[in-house]
Amino acid sequence: MKHLPKHLRPRWRYLAIGLESWPDADVDRRSFQREVWYAGQNLLGDPGSARADLSVVRFAFADGRGEALVKVRRGETEPARAAIACIDAIDGAPVGIRVRGISGTIRAAEENYLGRHGQDSGERNVVFGNEERVAVVRDGSADVRLEDSFAGATDLDYDLA
Repeated sequence: MKHLPKHLRPRWRYLAIGLESWPDADVDRRSFQREVWYAGQNLLGDPGSARADLSVVRFAFADGRGEALVKVRRGETEPARAAIACIDAIDGAPVGIRVRGISGTIRAAEENYLGRHGQDSGERNVVFGNEERVAVVRDGSADVRLEDSFAGATDLDYDLA
């Protein structure tokens, strides 16, 4: 079977996405792809979801931070961004999602929008609620470990021990 000529092939755009959750969250590519499909179907309906054709091309997630590259048909980027913005949890773990940018090629999306983490996270002992606790500190905020969960805090809420 012959390939379609270039002018008849579908054109794609790539959404570079940043993910953030609690440090102990376990998010994998399959669960993220499932949530993207559900969000697209719930917001756009079956015809809109089929038009956008959302699929995860690249995915990496570790220590509460991650990146993803989602492939979308050209002309459907705004509905796709809206659908992805509807995702608030993956496998029960709350997650924050930010579209960093849109590109026409995978290479340009990776070079321009992915791979920049800013400050690395690190575990430190902090004083929170008049007790010394372990926290994952990143970019002026901290996820303080409580007995069985985490509490989000800014640098004004805790002191370094």
